[in-house]
Amino acid sequence: MISPEFLLTSLVVVLVPGTGVVYTVSTGLAQGRRAALFAALGCTLGIVPHLAATVLGLAALMHASALAFQALKYAGVLYLLYIAWATWRDSSAFAVDGSLARTPPSGLVLKAFLLNILNPKLTIFFLAFLPQFVDAQAARPMLQLLALAGVFMVMTFAVFAVYGALAHAFRARVIGSARVQAWLRRGFAATFAGLGLRLATTER
Repeated sequence: MISPEFLLTSLVVVLVPGTGVVYTVSTGLAQGRRAALFAALGCTLGIVPHLAATVLGLAALMHASALAFQALKYAGVLYLLYIAWATWRDSSAFAVDGSLARTPPSGLVLKAFLLNILNPKLTIFFLAFLPQFVDAQAARPMLQLLALAGVFMVMTFAVFAVYGALAHAFRARVIGSARVQAWLRRGFAATFAGLGLRLATTER
């Protein structure tokens, strides 16, 4: 049911840095390995609505409806720009002083969830991607589709968790100086803004 081709393709897709990876890495740098795990969890949960839309056929409707696609797209753009603005303003974001207030786990999960759920390209991607690996002769193709989706989510969480752990290791060694902290903060803010602008210019 789960072919090597599907596993390899999914791994490549998950490894490619995108909004979720950037958020998980920035969280790992700012708050450590445990926070990065919650960020990875939120990004993974943010996939669920897109997979559900694919399974229920809503992705086809979104693909056909320019209004629905544009509405979700610009909500995502605004949210990414908000994250960029908040990251730019928070001068304590990458401080290593453990006494500073940290975002609670629920907040990390929610922010990551929103980052993924507000990206309409994910729905269109899953509509085009998952059905390619469903056996047309399968007795229960829906169960096979759900199994593929489950494997993709597990791989997403695992890869993002590794990204977060690597960011945590980097954090402990490098960002002891205020200058590096400032450049990291500005760099991530610019990245989020760039991702938002790229999303704004994408078409269905």
